[in-house]
Amino acid sequence: MRVNLQDIEKEESIQIANQSRKSICIDSLIRWIRGKQVILDSDLAALYGVETKRLKEQVNRNISRFPEDFMFTLTIEEFNGLRSQIATSNKRGGVRYAPYAFTENGVAMLSSVLHTEVAIATNIQIMRAFTAMRRYMIPNVKLFHRIEEIEHNQLALNAHCANTDKKIEEVFRRLDNSEYPKQGVFFSGQIFDAYVFIADLVKTAQKRIVLIDNYINETTLALLDKRKNGVKATIYTKRLTSQLEIDLARHNAQYEHIEVYVYTESHDRFLIIDSTVYHIGASLKDLGLKLFAFSKMQELTASQLLARVTTSSE
Repeated sequence: MRVNLQDIEKEESIQIANQSRKSICIDSLIRWIRGKQVILDSDLAALYGVETKRLKEQVNRNISRFPEDFMFTLTIEEFNGLRSQIATSNKRGGVRYAPYAFTENGVAMLSSVLHTEVAIATNIQIMRAFTAMRRYMIPNVKLFHRIEEIEHNQLALNAHCANTDKKIEEVFRRLDNSEYPKQGVFFSGQIFDAYVFIADLVKTAQKRIVLIDNYINETTLALLDKRKNGVKATIYTKRLTSQLEIDLARHNAQYEHIEVYVYTESHDRFLIIDSTVYHIGASLKDLGLKLFAFSKMQELTASQLLARVTTSSE
């Protein structure tokens, strides 16, 4: 039986890289710069098990594959801010060139530039980390911008940097323990993230779900089927087309019934979960196709809204 030394060396390099990734929390390497989630070139090189110089050489040889929304060079101010914030000077020493910052798209493109098994395996884990962080951060984007502003002011004063990290960690801890977000934004292309967000909302219902949405289709019906057994579902929409009547009849013949009523007096979309009202900036069938926002209504109660809707729909 022949032993292929190249295969053994390849397997050993992958195992070494896996051990390296286990010792490094990928989530902690994702930074928020210029309103984007990025990973720095040196952190990526450490994950891939290559020198930062080689990684940058490969990128420079294929620079046309890395437009600004894939990769950008940090300014001197940004670089110095990172050095002060996370003691990067211990890692980078006498670096003569500012580091590259790679967005999620840039990391994905790297797998086509670094043709190694290790790079492919590492990229899979990094992309999963980006997805998890994005789902966590988007609903709280305003808060993160505020945190970024506070950090910038503190770094400019060059004081209390050690305490800053502890305060940021405390903010993240409180966010982890907070209730469902009261408001947030989903950007164009976040189709799955927006779908999961609404689906999770639907799953929290204990007694009823009421949707006010002028434009619905079978996708809307399927989304409401995420609710628990016994939870009543009702839709108020602008018009009940013949196709929608057919879809609804077929749906109700197989799944728990969804009641649909005609209501022509609403311009916006509202989702009522038990006694809580959410304003949704997009029709449920179009989630993530374009930028939209959502917010939990603080003053308007479900009873107040339904009193107007049910009266007008009769």
